[in-house]
Amino acid sequence: MPLSAWLALAVTGLCILLLAWGRWAPELVLSGGLTLLLLAGVIDVPTALAGLSQPSVATVALMYVLVAGIRETGGVETIVRHLLGRPRHPAGTLLRVVLPVWLLSAFLNNTPVVTTFIPAVLTWARRFKLPVARLLLPLSYAAMLGGTCTLIGTSTNLVVNGLLARRHPELALGLFDLAWIGVPVGLAGIAYLVVAARWLLPDRNGARLFADPKEYTIEMEVDPAGPLVGKTIEAAGLRHLGDVYLVEIERDGALLAAVGPGERLRGGDRLVFAGSTHAALDLQQIKGLRPSTHSRFGLAEHPDRCIVEVVVSPDCALMGQTIRDGRFRTLYGAAVLAVCREGKRVEGNLGRIRLQPADTLLLETRPSFVEQYRHARDFLLVSEVDGPARPLHEKAWLAWSILAAVVALAASGALDLFKAALAGAAAMLVTGCCTFAKARRNVDTSVLLTIAAAFGLGSALETSGAGRFLAAGLLRLSDDPYVLLALTYGLVTLLTSLISNNAAAVLVFPILMAAVEHFQLNPLPYLVVLMLAASSSFATPIGYQTNLMVYGPGGYRFRDYLRCGGGLTLVVGLVGLWLVPKLWPLR
Repeated sequence: MPLSAWLALAVTGLCILLLAWGRWAPELVLSGGLTLLLLAGVIDVPTALAGLSQPSVATVALMYVLVAGIRETGGVETIVRHLLGRPRHPAGTLLRVVLPVWLLSAFLNNTPVVTTFIPAVLTWARRFKLPVARLLLPLSYAAMLGGTCTLIGTSTNLVVNGLLARRHPELALGLFDLAWIGVPVGLAGIAYLVVAARWLLPDRNGARLFADPKEYTIEMEVDPAGPLVGKTIEAAGLRHLGDVYLVEIERDGALLAAVGPGERLRGGDRLVFAGSTHAALDLQQIKGLRPSTHSRFGLAEHPDRCIVEVVVSPDCALMGQTIRDGRFRTLYGAAVLAVCREGKRVEGNLGRIRLQPADTLLLETRPSFVEQYRHARDFLLVSEVDGPARPLHEKAWLAWSILAAVVALAASGALDLFKAALAGAAAMLVTGCCTFAKARRNVDTSVLLTIAAAFGLGSALETSGAGRFLAAGLLRLSDDPYVLLALTYGLVTLLTSLISNNAAAVLVFPILMAAVEHFQLNPLPYLVVLMLAASSSFATPIGYQTNLMVYGPGGYRFRDYLRCGGGLTLVVGLVGLWLVPKLWPLR
């Protein structure tokens, strides 16, 4: 094997390790690996940049704009309003959640569908006293199963089909070709969830973790005749208090949030502290402070205050840092009232808590925070606690009509998928379903750059001969086509538990194609299984973004994913591996 192949293997292996470590963003890791291969001469500039010119990558970007139109007009909320009614039976309750999510995710990006359903399901569960832990994880799984039903269900399907079309244009899949495998697998998965949710998921109500913000705050008042009047916050000894910190000051009806150390206190100021409520006695020992005579901390008391729950993303700028060292309040303009991890509130000094992926934070902030950070990569989910429902736009059904037209044009063959998506995205902008600024914010550049860089690494494995070397190792395990099919599912499922599904699919593609060509097999069934496996990251919270999104709100533990998701991975694998050879011959 030439030196270039060894370099390609070494760099790809290093990238996989760094992605599994999770310290750096996927696009940064893969772009770094691509740069190393380019500088080492393993690939040339056109090959390194080929991913950026792929129609499948551009189609993914256009699908984000289509989804933005649905999202900004309240299209999903319109569906939710008509589907969640009064629950009568546990199985029926679960089906009310998973069936619409499964169907919607066949045509929309999973993340906005799950983002919209989570607060609706939490409110619904609270109203009817339902165990939300038995609803949210199946919701995430249903979204992933829905993505296997159509070519536009996930970006991975589009990317793998684009790679296939480049090598074998005659084998390229149509919009609904995957439905032959995706629908039976999805129905089997939903049937499993209806049975398993009752026995394998906890009867836990994560929706009430942050039920009352008063539980996490202490309210004190500055004595008008005391020694603190006229002193700055720092001089009064109200900085670095240990288990509590000052969130805000209410003065004569005005709200002073994120106050600095130089702010001077006045008599009658009401001070709101966050942290351990056991510190109330310590605060009372400060001369000039007294307990507030009328506690008024509430959502409706002041128009400049709102209470928000956020789920921390692995890409958060403060990941691994403490709340104090990362200057959370300065960076986001929000004060942390409480932190929940694995379904339990994290006790102790809030400022010393190190942020981890899927931590759920209760924040006191301004109403503009929700809109400002709703699409930010720092948070997987941003929802206002008991806030008013987002008003539905009168153009919701217009947005759905545009998406339906895109699907019809692509399915009928009148336009290829790229042209149909381009026309649909333009229609969303022209009709006002989505503004250009919001469309741009909805396009996940991290995903696009990850796919583009993975294209380059995949090309390096292929052109250097490293793909054939790895394929030979795979073939030494067995020369049976059915075993190769099972190995494909197992390998990709394992990889997607460690790295992004797009990266896993693109990196495995050249290896799999080399093995298929060696035995002169039909590549289509193997690539369908690759797509299916890339959407089967059920067994860990880090395997897929929507799994992390429900982690905190559902109050889950890691073992909940392993127990319920492990079984679902097996069900999807068995049904898929049994059906695929019947639908697409292996030879």
